[in-house]
Amino acid sequence: MPTSMAVDQGRTRVDLAGLIEMRHRVREIRLFSMPNRGSPLSGVHHSRLRGRGVDFDQVRVYQSGDDVRNIDWRVTARTQVPHTKLFHEERERPVFILAEQSQRLFFGSAHAFKSVVVARAAALLGWACLDHNDRIGGLVFGDRAHHEVKPRRSKQSLLQLFNHLERFSQGLSAADMATPDALVQALRRAREVLRPGNLAIVLCDERGLDDQSEQQLILLGRHVELMLLPVYDPLDRALPVAGLLRFQQSSGQDSAELELDTNADALRAGYAALAQARMMRWQQLAQRLNVMLLPLSSAEDVVDQLRDQLDTRIPGRHR
Repeated sequence: MPTSMAVDQGRTRVDLAGLIEMRHRVREIRLFSMPNRGSPLSGVHHSRLRGRGVDFDQVRVYQSGDDVRNIDWRVTARTQVPHTKLFHEERERPVFILAEQSQRLFFGSAHAFKSVVVARAAALLGWACLDHNDRIGGLVFGDRAHHEVKPRRSKQSLLQLFNHLERFSQGLSAADMATPDALVQALRRAREVLRPGNLAIVLCDERGLDDQSEQQLILLGRHVELMLLPVYDPLDRALPVAGLLRFQQSSGQDSAELELDTNADALRAGYAALAQARMMRWQQLAQRLNVMLLPLSSAEDVVDQLRDQLDTRIPGRHR
């Protein structure tokens, strides 16, 4: 019985120990590599300036005023013309993770609740960025509150973010009242605190993209790097053939009940069409902003999904 309860708890809620354990799975995915290897995040970590730094850029003909310590003697000997090495100048990059933990994510029909998927993905990406010497912080937001962590290059900052994720996750309930504009408010706050060159990783419910949140993402994407990770459940995209289903939603003192006959082909087709339109809206937004879109399902392991999606984006990569 205790083992079964622990498994169920891991599928519906997260705890600090589980988020810390995600650090051991960072090596299963590769978000970062040298720019010429096609990393999905290459380019955001280097300035356009070429100066003294740790990453080699290119070799060019020596010019008056160049540092003689950077002369490439092999190329000089081969060409009989002095050549010097140039380097990428490193640029400090704060990473800001926006992780939703709202009532609408407190649902899952298969592997885990969507809120758990968000928390685990946030932990995995947080560890990956910290290992890459980025400053890491973020914003955990729900229906009634949000908590912000200032980006720092320290485990304490990441653990502080995890503590908020755990507290929000443990406090979620099916009886909570959803706040439709939680994502909009979080994105507005991100626009206030983030600066050009920052990376914002947005983990939210796939159904949260509406006119207001889309506009906020467009405004945010004009100034910072973006990664979009909308989370969905299979039932968000397709209704099962299960006969008559009853749904009830409470809003304060009011409640509404809805009955759906899922045996009706037209109903299931219309439901699937709405889901398809939602997916297309995310794709069009990502294309417009030229940012990475990594949808995550609650029916599969987070690490497996990210590894598979990144593999398809980077030609020639092998597991």
